Amino acid sequence: MHQQIRTLIIKEFTLEWRQKYALNGILLYVVSAVFIVYLSVGAKQGNIAVPTWNALYWIIILFSAVNAVAKSFVQEHQGRQLYYYMIASPEAVIISKILYNSILTLVLALLGYLVFSIILGNPVQDQGLFVLNLLLGAIGFSACLTMVSGIASKASNNATLMAILSFPVIIPILLMAIRVSKNAIDGLDWSVSVDKLITLLAINAIVAVTAYILFPYLWRS
Repeated sequence: MHQQIRTLIIKEFTLEWRQKYALNGILLYVVSAVFIVYLSVGAKQGNIAVPTWNALYWIIILFSAVNAVAKSFVQEHQGRQLYYYMIASPEAVIISKILYNSILTLVLALLGYLVFSIILGNPVQDQGLFVLNLLLGAIGFSACLTMVSGIASKASNNATLMAILSFPVIIPILLMAIRVSKNAIDGLDWSVSVDKLITLLAINAIVAVTAYILFPYLWRS
């Protein structure tokens, strides 16, 4: 199974590299969204508040993750899914998708952080806690959206169903990530954020295990 996961992840990177327009479109979305924020909320005059910076950052990262992960299963045509069904186990497919999407979302989050820091300034005092929070948030977004993308791919109205199903799970992850990043921005001690980090890690684990257990039944259909 490890070999299957490794092969499928390499396949995902190969396809992404061949279809650069999709990745370039997401990167352009991140940069342009940050620049629009810079022009529209008065950041040019340096009067953007720290909570506003934090909230806008996570909103942009969330929609970037949705655009990046939504194509996991929705854009896979029927013939390719049948081919995967014959050569790999469903557990290997869902794990490889979650791992690949986690890497992609983390790269987008770090890029967004870099662009935010250059254009809007960097108010974060505890960089280590902020990056750890980015990692957990990226894994949470990826696990949730990958599972929902697999479910939505079996329905006719994929985009609408994906938005409805992912909303109840994404909101707790987003709220926890915003609170931890606020603590990192304020430079508070790690002990203040430990309970929130554990909660975020638990949500990620629950979503990932649920996807691992339920996806084989969805895959057989």
